[in-house]
Amino acid sequence: MFSLKNKIALITGASRGIGEEVAKLYAKAGAHVIVSSRKQEGVEAVAEVINYNGGKATALACHIGDQGAIESLIEKIKTDIGSVDILVNNAAANPYFGHILDTPLSALRKTVEVNIEGYFLMSQLAGQMMRDAGGGCIINTASVNGVTPGPMQGIYSVTKAAIISMTKSFAKECAPQNIRVNAVLPGLTDTKFASALTSNERMLKQIMPMIPMNRMAQPEEIAPTFLFLASSAASYITGVNIPVDGGLLI
Repeated sequence: MFSLKNKIALITGASRGIGEEVAKLYAKAGAHVIVSSRKQEGVEAVAEVINYNGGKATALACHIGDQGAIESLIEKIKTDIGSVDILVNNAAANPYFGHILDTPLSALRKTVEVNIEGYFLMSQLAGQMMRDAGGGCIINTASVNGVTPGPMQGIYSVTKAAIISMTKSFAKECAPQNIRVNAVLPGLTDTKFASALTSNERMLKQIMPMIPMNRMAQPEEIAPTFLFLASSAASYITGVNIPVDGGLLI
């Protein structure tokens, strides 16, 4: 039921953290994983581990804040691999940590380019391949911040709320094409991406009492929800946004 045998999965932001764990788990489940992130050396390192352990992985760098880079990635997949059955939009930007009134325009633009425009275009182009192939699955990494804005993370929270809405919009329109679209909303997770929070003792003292389980997650605790949503176990699930947050949103 949770097998991904003979599936091709493209995972962005897969050089570390949650994306890396999703790539490794998908490979264990039998998928041919396309490991993607901005830097080729980073994705090659992850792909090498997967291949060494008996999985199948291809490393293809792509900056999803760059329209041309996304289009080139999709064309390369069409030429070299054929198509994708599963897309995980996981790459993200959060360049500014501070008061929303002081957000630099450059940080606003970068966050929107990656977290909204990048997710939209990647979903659109991969979705077109899925439509031509008879169906597929798109999973977006949103955040609990998209439901309850995180302190000092204003524009990031805004874009994550947009991803939740985007997930529902794609799900509603793509269901007739047999394309399921869902999102995972991680809570506080121990990754380099979240280090502005996880290494800030003052912030942790504010956040931890809000989490009933009273701890942050490890990336490998987030990845299984992505496997569930990509598998046949979730064949009648689309348009949902699943929190994996230790109870934060209760």
